[in-house]
Amino acid sequence: MQTGILYAAAAYFIWGLLPLYLKAIKHVPAMEILMHRMVWSLVFLAIVLAVRKHWSWLKPALQDKRVVGRFIASAAVLSINWFIYIWAVNDGRVVDASLGYFINPLVNVMFGYFLLHERLRPGQWGAIAVAAGGVVWLTVQAGQLPWIGLLLAASFGTYGLLRKTAPLGALEGLSLETLLLTPFALAWLAWLTSQGQSGFVNGDSSTHALLLAAGPITAIPLLLFAAGARRIPLSLLGLLQYIGPTLQMGLGVFLWHEPFGTGKLIGFAVIWSALALYTLEGYWNSRQLRPA
Repeated sequence: MQTGILYAAAAYFIWGLLPLYLKAIKHVPAMEILMHRMVWSLVFLAIVLAVRKHWSWLKPALQDKRVVGRFIASAAVLSINWFIYIWAVNDGRVVDASLGYFINPLVNVMFGYFLLHERLRPGQWGAIAVAAGGVVWLTVQAGQLPWIGLLLAASFGTYGLLRKTAPLGALEGLSLETLLLTPFALAWLAWLTSQGQSGFVNGDSSTHALLLAAGPITAIPLLLFAAGARRIPLSLLGLLQYIGPTLQMGLGVFLWHEPFGTGKLIGFAVIWSALALYTLEGYWNSRQLRPA
């Protein structure tokens, strides 16, 4: 249990500090960062698979058209999520991006209800209603939908839905996704180089090192998360997941001084209340179902 908590907390801690890494390479366009993230993630994962001598799953997966089709879809959604997040951080909207990961658990609940036909308890409906009120408040205050947070929540929720029903584990699934994406990434990077617009080719040694680090920075927290999720209850994992967006929001407000006035604070507070209601309802329900 303690090992599982450490693994999961470490994963969310790394994700929470990810904006620091992205800010360090903000001079590189978001699309190019995304392409490097794909390529170097595959290189890192190939090393992990080679060390573990774990290749037997790959050929059957590539020969199954349904598996390949499902992972093409999940890879596309993951790419959208990554691109929006990279762009938001480098555009000075870390707080807006953190909102997406605060409301993501409630998006998952809604997907479960509408797409997987899961039944929702009254407390869960209440949490969703409160969160919706927070989104409406933020919309009214800003004069527009908080589209960055909503798109991040929707894309990551869709990715989670696709992976929930996928036949491969975390390591294998991420490896297959990056394998499918890498040819497009290499073509894009080759085109940038041919046009003299490559941030990697034109960059200094620190830029080279940072872009190469995209592989382990992407893959390590995912592997830690998978290891932690196998060792601890889902309810505890749900509590730990708020480490990431909390750190992100803190960096945005206190380090980069992004706008966070009273109106936005009220909207976030309403959404945090929804998360607290959702968490407490889940804890209470698990206690009621526990044998005496």
